[in-house]
Amino acid sequence: MNEFDGVLPVLKPAGMTSHDVVAKCRRLLQMRRIGHTGTLDPSVTGVLPLCLGRATRMVEYLQEMPKEYRAVLKLGISTDTEDLTGTVLEEQAKVDVTEEQVREALKGFIGPIMQTPPMYSAVKIDGKRLYELAREGKTVERKAREVVIHEIELTAFEDGDQPEVSLRVLCSKGTYIRTLCVDLGAALGVPSTMAKLERTLSAGIGLEGCLTFEEIAERVEAGTLEEALIRADKAAVHMPEHQVDESRLDNALKGQKLASWAVRPSPEGAQSQFRLYAPDDRFIGIYRWDEEAGRVVPVKVFLP
Repeated sequence: MNEFDGVLPVLKPAGMTSHDVVAKCRRLLQMRRIGHTGTLDPSVTGVLPLCLGRATRMVEYLQEMPKEYRAVLKLGISTDTEDLTGTVLEEQAKVDVTEEQVREALKGFIGPIMQTPPMYSAVKIDGKRLYELAREGKTVERKAREVVIHEIELTAFEDGDQPEVSLRVLCSKGTYIRTLCVDLGAALGVPSTMAKLERTLSAGIGLEGCLTFEEIAERVEAGTLEEALIRADKAAVHMPEHQVDESRLDNALKGQKLASWAVRPSPEGAQSQFRLYAPDDRFIGIYRWDEEAGRVVPVKVFLP
């Protein structure tokens, strides 16, 4: 069995679940310890970073980073799955919506918004996933939750009886683009559904940096896969980077609390967790400033 360590940027094809992608890569790489950084529906393509080996301990931090999508929504039709794979619930033969109306409606979706998870989603209620209940023909009450739309841009408007709207969306984790498409249609007063979706950015990785299964297999065969891996800690660019003083390096490696002077720049007052490095750039782990104790506290230490 191999033991790779790092983030493998995979170009997910249509027709596979995220779990399928992990399973295939386990076979290609001949290793078990692999985790993905955010579920994609089977019909969705694009960036799916996989954490290999010890990098799986960084999954939760990489998941926190914003994600970017390119979506196409179709006006005049709604389905039970909120995309074109579902059963049609409502259809309007002729939709009278202009490009300018769409642009105006998009302004209401920038910043924090409330979303209700779709029934066909992996959210658990009372220990059961919503899509399992949906397949049983059940609909249950779901609590709306806050997500953040950092950027939303109209990239194309194809006019017709049922216009198609192309969007670029940069959003927080947990955002359902399908639901965003439905909610945009509701704001315009017409039924709508997602027709196409591609993830173009995840964990700071874009499409251009991703590998197909064929390319992964070729690199494994040639022994060059490690060259394509990204250090998991270096991918977590949303977390501040600090360095421990050489005199307290052993203490940090043992997972001990540190005085503020032992970390540079000073972490005092920091509101978030940060990455801690040795003077030679070795990654030590995730730490945080404990104001009450007046100390730097380890959250997750990566022993050498």
